[in-house]
Amino acid sequence: MSKKPYYITTAIVYTSGKPHIGNSYEIVLTDAIARFKRMQGYDVFFLTGTDEHGQKIELKAKDAGITPKQFVDAEAAQIRGICDLLNTTYDKFIRTTDDYHEKAVQKIFKKLYEQGDIYKGSYEGLYCVPCESFFTSAQLVDGKCPDCGREVTNASEECYFLKLSKYQKQLEDYIETHPDFIYPESRKKEMLNNFIKPGLQDLCVSRTSFKWGIPVDFDDKHVVYVWLDALSNYITALGYDPDGSGENYKKYWPANVHIIGKDIIRFHTIYWPIMLMALGEPLPQKVYGHPWLLIGDDKMSKSKGNVIYADDLVARFGVDAVRYYLLSEMPHAQDGSLTYTTLIERYNSDLANTFGNLINRTVAMVNKYFGGELICNTCEGEFDDELKKCALDSVDAIAASMDEFKISDAVNTVLNFAKRCNKYIDETMPWALAKDETKRERLATVLYNLTECIRFLAVELTPYIPETGAKILEQINCDITSYESLETFGAIPVGSRVGEATPLFARIDSEKMLAEIQAEIDARHAKAQNKAEIEGVAKIGIDDFAKVDLRVARVAQCEPIKKAKKLLKLTLDDGTGKPRTVASGIAKWYKPEDLIDKKVIVVSNLKPAVLCGVESNGMILAADAGEDDVKVIFVDGVPEGSKVR
Repeated sequence: MSKKPYYITTAIVYTSGKPHIGNSYEIVLTDAIARFKRMQGYDVFFLTGTDEHGQKIELKAKDAGITPKQFVDAEAAQIRGICDLLNTTYDKFIRTTDDYHEKAVQKIFKKLYEQGDIYKGSYEGLYCVPCESFFTSAQLVDGKCPDCGREVTNASEECYFLKLSKYQKQLEDYIETHPDFIYPESRKKEMLNNFIKPGLQDLCVSRTSFKWGIPVDFDDKHVVYVWLDALSNYITALGYDPDGSGENYKKYWPANVHIIGKDIIRFHTIYWPIMLMALGEPLPQKVYGHPWLLIGDDKMSKSKGNVIYADDLVARFGVDAVRYYLLSEMPHAQDGSLTYTTLIERYNSDLANTFGNLINRTVAMVNKYFGGELICNTCEGEFDDELKKCALDSVDAIAASMDEFKISDAVNTVLNFAKRCNKYIDETMPWALAKDETKRERLATVLYNLTECIRFLAVELTPYIPETGAKILEQINCDITSYESLETFGAIPVGSRVGEATPLFARIDSEKMLAEIQAEIDARHAKAQNKAEIEGVAKIGIDDFAKVDLRVARVAQCEPIKKAKKLLKLTLDDGTGKPRTVASGIAKWYKPEDLIDKKVIVVSNLKPAVLCGVESNGMILAADAGEDDVKVIFVDGVPEGSKVR
């Protein structure tokens, strides 16, 4: 019997720079769904890739002194490398510079033109280069781009337009009669009420003001504009051709779901469906506009200096810990938040304690009491039925959550099941049973039940943290991994032997790691600020500078901070009569005795921060003096408390 096809896609990533962890969340989310669907027996085709044309790319390549193709080749390799680093199982990685895609897009454009859905005109309006989008003055927010907040420029040029207005009623009727097409519900209401019902303007689908794009083959002054080019990837990747499509297209289209960020849902639920309607092709079954991952309460932005990258997190925490946090912390409809503090907390509480301790204790007890053998599962007792029911119920609950793309709910179901297993250990007290020879079979059954539960957990965790799922199965020496095997409890044969108990996740010293991270952030910010000032791009007003209170202070005492090799604890005399404590990441360049009685400049109105147990009330000024050299700014001879202006 052939498997049922399931086609799932991410948005393709724009090759204008390295994607941050918020961008990478999407590929991990989609991978978890794809892995789960494969476990359920679907024939999954998982597509991701890169969007590589446009004026922004042309300008960046020019600034870098290379060709646009050289620029996107490097960026695409970096983006694909991050996908691989995060252990994602995409079936195809499309690039919009691939020959087959470019040829198909030219045919799509020509077909739409020949049937009258694309026409030539001219555009006069306001254009945002980073967003590759045109806006009317009424759409601007405070005179700037409503999507990214950047400056817009006046633009006027000849271009081709797609007749969105022709299909407005058809699209509106489709959305109204297909309530699951746009998900979640709030996104559907936003598209209908804010964009479609007020009236659709025809869409610019070609440009003449730059050359880096797919040429319009019947009008060489024009290149195909980004949205028709980029959105078409979902069908060109499957071999769509207006003159006759390939077998993959016939097999997998329409897509079961497009996984995209909420910021581009307009393009996927208005422009893309209308393109398909004009082509006479079926629409995707669902478009899921997932929320953003914020840093604390703020959107990630290079200009704000709060960007975090996947490879940095993986280097510090490991792939599965990063995947686990992203998938367990992100709600399906509201924005999620990433902070190092909460990441470490979830790592220690969930991965190291709940999952890690359960597996380590269970495998160790099987080895200790029965030489590693599961000898019995028939001596039932109190708490067994409840444990088994929790195991079986978790399977159904996870499937229900995954069907609604509530990934964090699914992950938390697995976590709660693991907590129930730990409770079962406390209830049955295997160590006490081991002291009574007459209860040997009961002890064996308890440990069998726990081992079978661990098998359930390993299989259930595999879509989310696959390396850990495999390690757990290795520790219990089990290869029964099918989703169907979770339909009943007790698949592990009696007489099976477990492996050796090894820790899955070593606990993190939170204070030490946070101090190290803060020191790195401070150094990175200082370097970025110095670069920005040199390049003349970091401009502030006198009012902004006046908010910073700089004072001269004498270093009265200085000592290392335990568990933090990069930090020194400075006790400062700032002329107020009260000592001020500052933790500074300068231990690599200064010894405590180098600083005693030195006069420094301190930012005295900085919010306090606790670093490695030390409350730091300020920051001393230092300069990047070289590639790996920092110099504290000394002002000896100036009285304590003097204000620096």
